[in-house]
Amino acid sequence: MSIVAPKVLVVEDEVNLAQLLIEYLQASGFQAIPLHHGGDVVPWLNNNHADLIILDLMLPGIDGETLCRTIRQGSSVPIIMATALTEEVNRLSGLELGADDYVCKPYSMREMVARVKAILRRTSMQSEGQFNSLSNSEPKFEINQKCMMILLSGRPLDLTVVEFRLLKQFINNPQVVFTRDDLLNKIYDDYRLVSDRTIDSHIKNVRKKLHVALPDQEVIKSVYGAGYVFLS
Repeated sequence: MSIVAPKVLVVEDEVNLAQLLIEYLQASGFQAIPLHHGGDVVPWLNNNHADLIILDLMLPGIDGETLCRTIRQGSSVPIIMATALTEEVNRLSGLELGADDYVCKPYSMREMVARVKAILRRTSMQSEGQFNSLSNSEPKFEINQKCMMILLSGRPLDLTVVEFRLLKQFINNPQVVFTRDDLLNKIYDDYRLVSDRTIDSHIKNVRKKLHVALPDQEVIKSVYGAGYVFLS
């Protein structure tokens, strides 16, 4: 059986740098696709799958920060942000937007390839949009409404009130894709006072807490361009 090589999207407007990185990635067994204009990224992702994105911050058309924010609205694909901006505030901004790693230019090609390998080792290699079930040993969730507590395989999860409402909504509706507006309506009394970006923050926190108990399973999956789904 042939093994499909992981696909890395390289978004870099410096053509020579992009080509050199492509060659190193290909030599390490990856498929590598270059894009040189920010405006080409979202259309490409709408029609293609990437296992990881190397994203330059300063791009023509649409900058890297805007692209990272847009991609994170519906995708958990790993992103390495690469930029000549070396200030700590820039690095923190990129990570807060959802980047998995941040590399400052000029960088070593070998180091970049090593970072790609490290991230992909700890990332599930599921394609975007595929709702694969959890492993055979499915976790058991129990909801105690009176105590506002959720037990996972008999052990309580340390959840805030909003996180409890959010996870409860998912558990009670497995395999249903929820938009951010759907979730805001369910967990807030008046969702008009809350930004829909707040949902992403809560999802991130719930995922972290679930990851402690289920390190090898992705229970809440992003659906690109739509929202989130709970796998069961």
